[in-house]
Amino acid sequence: MALREILVVPHPVLKQVSQTVEAVDDDLRALMDDMLETMYDAPGIGLAAIQIGVPKRVIVMDLAREGEPPQPRYFVNPEILWASDETAPYEEGCLSVPEIFDEVDRPARVKIRYLNYQGEQVEEDADGLFAVCIQHEMDHLNGVLFIDHLSRLKREQAVKKVKKLVKAA
Repeated sequence: MALREILVVPHPVLKQVSQTVEAVDDDLRALMDDMLETMYDAPGIGLAAIQIGVPKRVIVMDLAREGEPPQPRYFVNPEILWASDETAPYEEGCLSVPEIFDEVDRPARVKIRYLNYQGEQVEEDADGLFAVCIQHEMDHLNGVLFIDHLSRLKREQAVKKVKKLVKAA
């Protein structure tokens, strides 16, 4: 396993649409292991492959609370089969938009389908933080950042702040 660099706005790769994965094989599992290690190190709760410069439809996530044992999850080629009309606001942040947090409205519940770490197809319902996180990460696969859901002014301010932060590092 290896730590990978997390790309930050306004890196152009973050706006790319990720490609469908043909098969879950050892190379892909190695990528997912690197992603998980990178996400834990950041620290974060979700990471899409595009955030480390790999334009594949792959997400890792761990929603375990502090003090709980790790609960790593892997999503290959995730898709939303259904989304509730009811929305819920949630204050989101992103490893690719460090130190920026803002409220985003998303469907409160979704039904998703994906391939897991073993390449088995899974369908499940998501609500609460899981629904927020899977939608946030799936946005990445389509070249969309959470700040794209904000007003133009807020988005521009966020990018400016991150550029300043990166310069100072």
